[in-house]
Amino acid sequence: MEFGDVQETGEKNFPKQDETPIQYGTAGFRTKGSRLNHVIYRMGVLAAIRSATKSGATIGVMITASHNPEEDNGVKLVDPMGEMLGPEWEKYATEVANVPGSKLDVTLQELTKNLGVTSLQSSRVVFARDTRPSSPVLAAALEAGIKAAGAQCQNFGLLTTPQLHYIVRCINTNGQYGKPTEEGYFEKLSEAFVKLRNIRKAKKMKTLEVYNTCLYLDAANGVGAGKIPILQSKLGDLLKISRVNDGSGKLNHECGADFVKVQQKPPTGVNMVPGQRWASFDGDADRIVYYFMGVTDNRFYLLDGDKIATLVAGYLKDLVQETGLSLNLGLVQTAYANGSSTRYITDQLKVPVACVPTGVKHLHHKAQEFDIGVYFEANGHGTAIVSNSSYNLLQKTSQNTSISDHQSEACDLLLSVIDLINQTVGDAISDMLLVEMILAAQDWDVEQWNKAYTDLPNRQLKVKVKDRSVIQTTDAERKASSPVGLQSAIDESVAKYTHGRSFVRPSGTEDIVRVYAEADAQIAADKLANEVAVIVYKMAGGIGEEPKLH
Repeated sequence: MEFGDVQETGEKNFPKQDETPIQYGTAGFRTKGSRLNHVIYRMGVLAAIRSATKSGATIGVMITASHNPEEDNGVKLVDPMGEMLGPEWEKYATEVANVPGSKLDVTLQELTKNLGVTSLQSSRVVFARDTRPSSPVLAAALEAGIKAAGAQCQNFGLLTTPQLHYIVRCINTNGQYGKPTEEGYFEKLSEAFVKLRNIRKAKKMKTLEVYNTCLYLDAANGVGAGKIPILQSKLGDLLKISRVNDGSGKLNHECGADFVKVQQKPPTGVNMVPGQRWASFDGDADRIVYYFMGVTDNRFYLLDGDKIATLVAGYLKDLVQETGLSLNLGLVQTAYANGSSTRYITDQLKVPVACVPTGVKHLHHKAQEFDIGVYFEANGHGTAIVSNSSYNLLQKTSQNTSISDHQSEACDLLLSVIDLINQTVGDAISDMLLVEMILAAQDWDVEQWNKAYTDLPNRQLKVKVKDRSVIQTTDAERKASSPVGLQSAIDESVAKYTHGRSFVRPSGTEDIVRVYAEADAQIAADKLANEVAVIVYKMAGGIGEEPKLH
């Protein structure tokens, strides 16, 4: 294939801004929005090539930088079933983005030759963007790249990241997963939510005594803020959402899920009233965390991804048992999951737990090994995945006239819960509705939810090092395999603390080592984290000021 016109258009209208390398990671490309014009133009071409390797299946492209500051932006490609790109294509994306403009033609020729691609005329790409100021210009660059490659494209405008993932999957399943539109997305979720919430009324169960239908939402001034009125119009009085940071302020500035999780406090300017139930989205609405102010102690309590995971897993476990089917339910975590959550899931819920390296793609892949796999990162990004065979079995069983009404109803209920879940990716809107449905079904408030288990106090630190690659890990990043002696030194420190646990892992993007520690008291967790940071500094080539032992 020839890409002379692609190169000419790129050099003329979307030249490289600088020679600083950029790498495609789990979250795609992310940097200052002003640096991305040429990158996103080229990703339009790469998306067309990816579509061709998938026999013309539709590929998605999302322009967003999620929880990053407003001046940043990014781009990521979405595969046919709404999943992320695999490692091999991350390498292709990095190569195409970084090649000099004068060599783009040759690079794309070699790539398509190696992949056996001879035409892009049947390729199809859909794309959307978030609300960042740089997004419209970058969307134009993307469309120019897709059209320069000779592929078909459709611009869906302003969407949350999970909405685009959903639409891609709908298109490629010929509508079996749902209608491939934003309206179809809201219809599917709201209809499932309304059906599930009205079961109590249909069964003439007692009215709700504890659960309150009022939810206060920090929308991070992001793209999700504009979607809430659409959702609200379909929910009636079943859930009444009051928004703050509704898009009138600066994106992700002192607000949003990441701010609340990291700072362990409500968004700036929010005056919480004890007993109110609060939640925060991130900038592109693929993360959510809950929080509240204690009624008796006025303390701030965070209900993060670990708490959401245990709530969902516990509810699904009970529902699976009621179906009478032998479905394998499992929960996937990373090393950052609080030790208390892991013990609660294993000892109390009796649900199998798998641990994988940090990164959504690892969690998603592992969750697919279960009939029903639940995964959440502590930051609030997560979902549940149901295998096709399990879904088909539930449908078949729900229609079986020889089983009890109770079993049939349980299967039908679980099918509705599955419709409420966006299985393609973590989705703040879907996860919010799932949490609210479960709390209503249990007739719980947030304090009851929070009391399931108590998080161990923890601390995260960063240590600057000369070369992060000297740190190698094993056992899903829970153990350091190099430098030699590092893990034994960490173990020695951990042994001194009750419920102590600590691990270190290199950053994926910069020369720092991340330290995590937890223990039975905050002062102990702080001290353990500090000790391990000193160990890393001394044994892994620390630079700058050495951490001080307290």
